[in-house]
Amino acid sequence: MKKYRTEQDSLGKKNIPADKYYGVQTQRAIENFPISGVPISHYPMLIKALAAVKYAAAKANMELHVLKKEIAEALMAAAQEILDGQHLEHFPIDVIQGGAGTSSNMNINEVLSNRALELLGHQKGDYQFVHPNNHANQSQSTNDVYPTAIRIAIIWLTEILLKEMENLKNAFLKKGEEFSDVIKMARTELREAVPITLGQEFHAYGVTIEEDIARLKEILKLCGEINMGATAVGTGINTKKGYAEKVCRYLSEITHLELITAKDLVEATSDAGVFVTFSSMLKRFAVKLNKICNDLRLMSASVGAGWGEIFLPAVQPGSSIMPGKVNPVIPEVLNQICFQVMGNDTTITFAASNGQLELNAFEPIIIYNLLESLRILTQGCVVLREKCILGIKANKKRCREEVIQSPGLLTALAPYIGYDAASKLAKEMMKSKANSFELIKKSKLISSKKLREILSPNKMTHPNIEDE
Repeated sequence: MKKYRTEQDSLGKKNIPADKYYGVQTQRAIENFPISGVPISHYPMLIKALAAVKYAAAKANMELHVLKKEIAEALMAAAQEILDGQHLEHFPIDVIQGGAGTSSNMNINEVLSNRALELLGHQKGDYQFVHPNNHANQSQSTNDVYPTAIRIAIIWLTEILLKEMENLKNAFLKKGEEFSDVIKMARTELREAVPITLGQEFHAYGVTIEEDIARLKEILKLCGEINMGATAVGTGINTKKGYAEKVCRYLSEITHLELITAKDLVEATSDAGVFVTFSSMLKRFAVKLNKICNDLRLMSASVGAGWGEIFLPAVQPGSSIMPGKVNPVIPEVLNQICFQVMGNDTTITFAASNGQLELNAFEPIIIYNLLESLRILTQGCVVLREKCILGIKANKKRCREEVIQSPGLLTALAPYIGYDAASKLAKEMMKSKANSFELIKKSKLISSKKLREILSPNKMTHPNIEDE
């Protein structure tokens, strides 16, 4: 039979599985919030960030002599185990929860206290020696612990995303070089426009991701401003003078991040603006990535149904009924990732705007959506690069045919024969279905030598007006 221990809080007693490090308040959260089915342990970086905050707090409290050395060191040792990747299974509460993150804070407090009790030779739940509130939460409140941990987790996860964005950018730039001599028709409003190289298109994709990398790095600096020492509402109640500075310094050392204490802790405790700004940047990247994937799907559409300018890697059969059909499933899954990130940003906007007075009670839904956006965007970048971009091939023959057959070719001639003459040729071409190159030669409006010069790939895809 499964063994239990009994713990008690202000609401009464609860049976806790004897082998679990969490306690009564975590058990209540398990019962109260069966919402998404996603536990906070699904995001290990959040758990590690909470442990880092508790480690720094215990060290600062020990130095200020508000926490006994023996207790502080036991809590720090327990926190270090979590930082090393242990005990993740003891964080079962749902990511969506009421109470502004109190359940998450008490979950880490209880796990640390019970593990510290073991390290000191006591039984789990024997809180007279190490208490979740009196010791693990000394000089703290959920209202400074939770948002600080969120910021740290965001920074850590964004560093991973940035590496994958960099890899994706480089993959596009490499394809830009590979396709530099593949001339094709550019399109505006889904209509043929003027010649361009496939390489220029792919280079542009790399550059647009590079821009978002730079913007994301700028915004990430805002996450380094923390409100540790604020406690409940920013006044620092129940802390000793100097605690905020010490805990910030120790937390910077533990996390290897440049953290600073907010200049106004009341403002920092109530405001969720940084999360809105950060989410908006993730949405911006998702919007641009979605557009790129739409382009890839259009350019790879089979010649009979579209343009057929590129070949995407075939990664799986495309139909359960149509033999031989292969679909652009990788761009399609990226589209769906981007839709989700855009939706997550809307949720974050609503949550941030609905905070009241000195606290935003909706930080749990904010962190859930932020972490999920970071997670799926990171994995999406990996999948897009490895299973799609690296394997794209150019359909050079088809691209060249489009250029020769397109009325858009006449745009390059307009500066030489005039807009009206070029328009007349375009109408004649569409009416007769004639090859544009042959039609231009037949018109005798320009010599064959000059025509070949004007219509060279370099001339058509770069600034080309020369001095007379």
